[in-house]
Amino acid sequence: MPKAYWISEYHAIHDEAALQAYAQLAGPALTASGGRFLARGLPAAVKEHGKQMRTVLIEFDSLQAALDAYQSPGYKAALAALGTNAAVRDIRIIEGA
Repeated sequence: MPKAYWISEYHAIHDEAALQAYAQLAGPALTASGGRFLARGLPAAVKEHGKQMRTVLIEFDSLQAALDAYQSPGYKAALAALGTNAAVRDIRIIEGA
């Protein structure tokens, strides 16, 4: 069974305090769901049409585990802490090759 990955990109951050509250809840929730943080932060280099934005890469043992992590109570609490206006971001969940 292939692994799966969350790729989160932050297009804009409007409320650092809310982002910190989210991170304090999201990290443990995603780890408890089997996630392993592989990378996070600003890119060392941006090529082609890429943008310099905070990116987070998390590995899961399966696509179902990655999908379930998003629906977990712990992650839902993290999303509530983030609120609706603290950040503009997208999360992509993809299956490994």
